[in-house]
Amino acid sequence: MKLGIGARITAIFGLAALLLSLLMGGLSYFTTRHFLLAGRETAAQQQAFTNASLVRSALESGDTQYVGLLAQIDAGTGAHSVLYHRSQAYASSLSVASSIPAGLRKTVLRGRAATQTYRTAAGTAEIAVGVPVPVVHASYLEVFDLSDLDHTLSVLALTLLVAGVVTTILGIAFGRFAASRSLRPLADVSRAAGAIAGGELDTRLDADAADPDLEGLTLSFNAMVDQLQERIEREARFNSDVSHELRSPLTTLAASLEVLEADREKLPPRSQRALLLLADDLHRFQRMVADLLEMSRADAGSVDVFLEEVNVGELVERSVETGLGHMDGKGNGAAPPVLVDPGVRTWRVGADKRRFERVMVNLMENAANYGGGVTEIGVGPGAGEWVEVTVDDAGPGIEAAERTKVFERFYRGSAAGRRGTGTGTGLGLALVAEHMRVMRGSARVESSPEGGARIVLSLPVLDDDDAGLE
Repeated sequence: MKLGIGARITAIFGLAALLLSLLMGGLSYFTTRHFLLAGRETAAQQQAFTNASLVRSALESGDTQYVGLLAQIDAGTGAHSVLYHRSQAYASSLSVASSIPAGLRKTVLRGRAATQTYRTAAGTAEIAVGVPVPVVHASYLEVFDLSDLDHTLSVLALTLLVAGVVTTILGIAFGRFAASRSLRPLADVSRAAGAIAGGELDTRLDADAADPDLEGLTLSFNAMVDQLQERIEREARFNSDVSHELRSPLTTLAASLEVLEADREKLPPRSQRALLLLADDLHRFQRMVADLLEMSRADAGSVDVFLEEVNVGELVERSVETGLGHMDGKGNGAAPPVLVDPGVRTWRVGADKRRFERVMVNLMENAANYGGGVTEIGVGPGAGEWVEVTVDDAGPGIEAAERTKVFERFYRGSAAGRRGTGTGTGLGLALVAEHMRVMRGSARVESSPEGGARIVLSLPVLDDDDAGLE
């Protein structure tokens, strides 16, 4: 799984905090352990050499009460002593005598002083200091318990471990905070880009509040959007101007065509066929110019939307009736069935009646031109608080790769080779998508159960609290 930038920054901070905690904790623990242990070894050696002097003095005076002597030395010290004299061993504690490492014992018996820290079989930490006393042919060993130091080091290790965990958690938290702060400018850019993609071309980044290191990015982004807005507005003005300029000659052509159609019967058959083709193309051209004007107004943001609260079932049925009146003889002449789900009969939506009627006319004409006509229109519930209007046709359907492209302007795809009447402008579905967008809805393409194409219109359902429709 690929991590995002924020997650990577957070992971780096957390890993750095963990490594720093391990380094500092380990350094602190082993340094403290070294100095504490060295101090205890020094103290133990001083005490052992002092007690060895007492043993030498006692043996020189002829005192042979070895056990009593060792008990007297160990009294109040917490240590235990072992004395080797004339090949005999005497100890204040048999268990301590048996726990002394053999190597240490051999070294001391050979006449060399030695110190060793070790753990017994029971896990107790001890220091043994061996001092040879050659004057009286003896060797003295003293064993000191390090349980208190061992406990202190255990507490220190636990404390450092907890501190390391806390430091790591704080590092992760700080990394998360730093990542969010560092990525905030990019989040602003993302929101601005999303708003621009949604049609809000006046969206800009605040150059005054921009991070100094990202000032260049902010200025470049705003300059890019300025150029984009200018280009879109220029293209919209161009389309609008071209459409307006075409209306005058089209009006003249339409008037001339009416004159010719009035005398159609006087024309020879070949001229009548040419006049019929001219009339069809002129009507198609007029429709295209009207659609282009509609699209240019939408691009310029000057559309007038009048949303009314209407019953969705009645809206669809009335729009279908209106669409049949605009079909101009296309289709099979029969009204397609309108099936309204009983569960949505009382549902109300906010819609512009004129625009929704235009949507249904375009869909019915599109089905007549490319899909063999509308077979069924349905109204039912959608996901969440949405209602869906479905329009099925009898055609071969639309390929999955084309289902988003069919809403592009002048796109026909594979349908271009099977046009029926030839009166389509290539803007019908693009206008459907635009009309649904301004009515806060959407349009998409699916496959109908019978194999044809299904256009799905989605509109949000109004509840009792919805008001202020524009």
